Amino acid sequence: MSPEEAVRLYLEWGNNWSRGYRMVRSKADQTNYFVLNTWEDQPVIYLVNRNSDGAVELAKVDPPQQIIEKIKASYGSQKGVYAVDDDVRAWLREALGAD
Repeated sequence: MSPEEAVRLYLEWGNNWSRGYRMVRSKADQTNYFVLNTWEDQPVIYLVNRNSDGAVELAKVDPPQQIIEKIKASYGSQKGVYAVDDDVRAWLREALGAD
Protein backbone atom coordinates (compact mmCIF):
# COMPACT_ATOMS: atom_id res chain seq x y z
CA MET A 1 0.00 0.00 0.00
CA SER A 2 1.33 3.43 -0.84
CA PRO A 3 1.07 6.49 1.44
CA GLU A 4 -1.49 7.99 -0.93
CA GLU A 5 -3.65 4.87 -0.85
CA ALA A 6 -3.46 4.71 2.95
CA VAL A 7 -4.56 8.33 3.33
CA ARG A 8 -7.40 7.82 0.87
CA LEU A 9 -8.53 4.62 2.56
CA TYR A 10 -8.12 5.57 6.23
CA LEU A 11 -8.60 9.32 6.37
CA GLU A 12 -11.23 9.69 3.68
CA TRP A 13 -13.06 6.43 4.40
CA GLY A 14 -16.71 6.37 3.54
CA ASN A 15 -16.15 8.74 0.62
CA ASN A 16 -14.22 6.49 -1.75
CA TRP A 17 -14.68 3.32 -3.71
CA SER A 18 -12.35 0.59 -2.41
CA ARG A 19 -10.40 0.07 -5.70
CA GLY A 20 -9.78 -3.55 -4.81
CA TYR A 21 -8.94 -2.95 -1.15
CA ARG A 22 -11.31 -3.90 1.59
CA MET A 23 -13.21 -0.97 2.97
CA VAL A 24 -12.43 0.52 6.38
CA ARG A 25 -15.30 -0.47 8.63
CA SER A 26 -14.11 0.73 12.05
CA LYS A 27 -11.31 2.43 13.96
CA ALA A 28 -9.86 -1.06 14.62
CA ASP A 29 -8.92 -1.42 10.92
CA GLN A 30 -5.25 -0.59 10.25
CA THR A 31 -2.40 -1.09 7.81
CA ASN A 32 1.41 -0.94 7.74
CA TYR A 33 3.49 0.44 4.88
CA PHE A 34 6.88 1.98 4.09
CA VAL A 35 7.44 5.61 3.10
CA LEU A 36 10.49 7.43 1.80
CA ASN A 37 11.15 10.71 3.63
CA THR A 38 13.46 13.21 1.92
CA TRP A 39 12.97 16.20 4.24
CA GLU A 40 16.39 15.80 5.87
CA ASP A 41 19.81 15.90 4.17
CA GLN A 42 19.92 12.09 4.07
CA PRO A 43 16.76 10.27 2.97
CA VAL A 44 15.27 7.77 5.41
CA ILE A 45 12.60 5.09 5.19
CA TYR A 46 9.88 4.72 7.80
CA LEU A 47 7.60 1.81 8.54
CA VAL A 48 4.24 3.42 9.31
CA ASN A 49 1.12 2.06 10.98
CA ARG A 50 -2.05 3.92 10.00
CA ASN A 51 -5.67 3.78 11.03
CA SER A 52 -8.47 6.30 10.80
CA ASP A 53 -7.14 8.11 13.91
CA GLY A 54 -3.71 8.83 12.43
CA ALA A 55 -0.28 7.39 11.75
CA VAL A 56 2.55 6.15 13.96
CA GLU A 57 6.13 5.66 12.76
CA LEU A 58 7.06 2.17 13.93
CA ALA A 59 10.63 2.03 12.64
CA LYS A 60 13.21 4.27 11.00
CA VAL A 61 15.50 2.65 8.43
CA ASP A 62 18.68 4.31 7.20
CA PRO A 63 19.30 2.96 3.69
CA PRO A 64 22.82 2.09 2.52
CA GLN A 65 24.79 4.61 0.48
CA GLN A 66 24.03 2.94 -2.87
CA ILE A 67 20.27 3.32 -2.24
CA ILE A 68 20.73 6.90 -1.01
CA GLU A 69 22.51 7.73 -4.27
CA LYS A 70 19.65 6.23 -6.32
CA ILE A 71 17.10 8.17 -4.26
CA LYS A 72 18.99 11.43 -4.74
CA ALA A 73 19.31 10.73 -8.47
CA SER A 74 15.55 10.19 -8.70
CA TYR A 75 14.32 13.01 -6.44
CA GLY A 76 17.20 15.48 -6.52
CA SER A 77 16.64 18.14 -3.86
CA GLN A 78 12.85 17.68 -3.72
CA LYS A 79 11.63 17.51 -0.13
CA GLY A 80 8.68 15.32 0.73
CA VAL A 81 7.26 11.96 1.71
CA TYR A 82 6.88 9.43 -1.10
CA ALA A 83 5.91 5.86 -1.79
CA VAL A 84 8.99 3.64 -2.06
CA ASP A 85 10.07 2.98 -5.65
CA ASP A 86 11.15 -0.36 -7.12
CA ASP A 87 14.84 0.00 -6.14
CA VAL A 88 14.01 0.79 -2.52
CA ARG A 89 11.34 -1.93 -2.41
CA ALA A 90 13.82 -4.52 -3.74
CA TRP A 91 16.43 -3.48 -1.18
CA LEU A 92 13.87 -3.65 1.66
CA ARG A 93 12.76 -7.12 0.55
CA GLU A 94 16.36 -8.32 0.53
CA ALA A 95 17.24 -6.65 3.84
CA LEU A 96 14.16 -8.13 5.52
CA GLY A 97 14.57 -11.55 3.91
CA ALA A 98 11.10 -11.24 2.37
CA ASP A 99 11.92 -12.84 -0.99
